[in-house]
Amino acid sequence: MSSSEDDAARLRPGERPTLKTIARLTGLAVPTISRALNDAPDIGATTKARVREVARSVGYVTNRAGLRLRTGKTHALALVLPEEQDLMAQTSRLVSAITEEAQAGGYHVIITPVARPADSLRMVRQVVEAGIADGLILNQIQPRDTRIKFLMDRRIPFVTHGRTEWCDRHPYFDFDNETFGRIAVRRLQMRGRRRLLMLVPPVAQAYSADMIRGAKDEARRLGIRVEVMPGATTDDPIDMIEPAVRDACASFQPDGIIAATNAAAISAIAGLEAIGLEIGSGVDLLTKDPGTGTLMRLFRRNTLLVTEDVPRAGATLAKALIQAIEHPELPPIQGLDVPDESS
Repeated sequence: MSSSEDDAARLRPGERPTLKTIARLTGLAVPTISRALNDAPDIGATTKARVREVARSVGYVTNRAGLRLRTGKTHALALVLPEEQDLMAQTSRLVSAITEEAQAGGYHVIITPVARPADSLRMVRQVVEAGIADGLILNQIQPRDTRIKFLMDRRIPFVTHGRTEWCDRHPYFDFDNETFGRIAVRRLQMRGRRRLLMLVPPVAQAYSADMIRGAKDEARRLGIRVEVMPGATTDDPIDMIEPAVRDACASFQPDGIIAATNAAAISAIAGLEAIGLEIGSGVDLLTKDPGTGTLMRLFRRNTLLVTEDVPRAGATLAKALIQAIEHPELPPIQGLDVPDESS
């Protein structure tokens, strides 16, 4: 029997896992258990690891309401995410990385789903006004994002997955989508493609505008054509993207597709194949690889990929937010993932 199973087996009949339970199983005092779970600097790493392992094995869950009454903090981070289809598990990889880093820092992650973009500011207000988290992680960032303005005005800790016009003043992590756009155009042009169609997020989002700018600037330099696909964005349901791709092909006749997400890439491939085009033959398609490139290539082996380090993004977002909460006097943590030409 493993040590975790042994700890769980030693729960007394009817006993609920509490700080006293962990104290009994480890031989440590209750205040020491509490400080270890809250990552107190005067508790050694070995002790913290042992306490967290026993807490996990017996199913201990922190009483957030009680914790807030005692400390004024919840030790929770709110991750505000859109409700969207995630065919290639990119969002789940991001969430896993955020959660792992948060737990290492003594924090719990609360996922706050948003059904519609218009609801996002309302959800942020609810998190803040209800006091359910010490800070927020936001994505689908706009240059002058009203959610960010709201949080900055109220001095609420937050971090963005993307950059705003005020990003010199707050923590963020971003993928360099302008460079991605340039690389995508160059790689397709090297394969002889000269009529490129871009399937991107809504242009109000900062990373969509960056991607389009980079692609169009590079296309002008190379003397080829790039158009943004009308009729659908990567935020639309997949059953809307496929017919939009077919319609765009009929009018524009592209020989190269740049898809900003894997889910959009799969829908685009379905649309292309429905009209008799084959990836790698009559047309090429390039998309991002969030660490699942093997799966994308198994789906269609000739898909072109540019790597985005999603696990690094998640870990940095959590680390940056925890620092903003615990050490607001320090310069904000900021990071940029610049894609490699050869990726």
